[in-house]
Amino acid sequence: MEILKVENLTKKYGKEENEVMALDNVSFTVEKGEFVAIVGSSGSGKSTLLHLIGGVDRPTSGKVFINGIDIYELTNDELAVFRRKNIGIIYQFYNLLPILNVEENIILPCDLDGKKVEKDKLDILIKTLGLENRRTHLPNQLSGGQQQRVAIGRSLINNPIIVLADEPTGNLDSRASSEIISLLKKTNRELGQTIILITHNLEIANETNRIIKIEDGRIV
Repeated sequence: MEILKVENLTKKYGKEENEVMALDNVSFTVEKGEFVAIVGSSGSGKSTLLHLIGGVDRPTSGKVFINGIDIYELTNDELAVFRRKNIGIIYQFYNLLPILNVEENIILPCDLDGKKVEKDKLDILIKTLGLENRRTHLPNQLSGGQQQRVAIGRSLINNPIIVLADEPTGNLDSRASSEIISLLKKTNRELGQTIILITHNLEIANETNRIIKIEDGRIV
């Protein structure tokens, strides 16, 4: 089942002689349950692509369909709600709220939607993340790898249609990086979570099911 369709996606910045083509007519699809890596060097357009898929920015032209919905046909307010409910995003920097503990950071998206969290589901997720003994810890009491685990939990709590991970190991040492990739693979395998991972690291990309390479704003 096709969960994501990117159609002729183009993004330009600037005008006339200052115009920069960040993405140039990019098209591809992702099936439900796939774990896909998008790889490219710095400036290749991979992060721009991720932001457009995630509804964080709007394209110059082209379409993004998530579960059959053309997300750029939505108003800004509708898109914000759709994104919060259906798209999980994991960044290189964890973006945890320092005054909230592990459990509170994970359930934050539910709180924003006024949605009650099922305790059993939360318990299973925290156990999957390996954070059973850290539930009441604040972010400054956690290692970098543990903070990224919390960020992953926050991205999964709403059962998103798709998870987008933007260089999720870029701020971690090799051991923590390996643990995070193993956790993403486990989430993909056991929960059937569709994941798109942005990375410049081919070793990490090779851990996924499929690799899409991008250079100068084009898929190659």
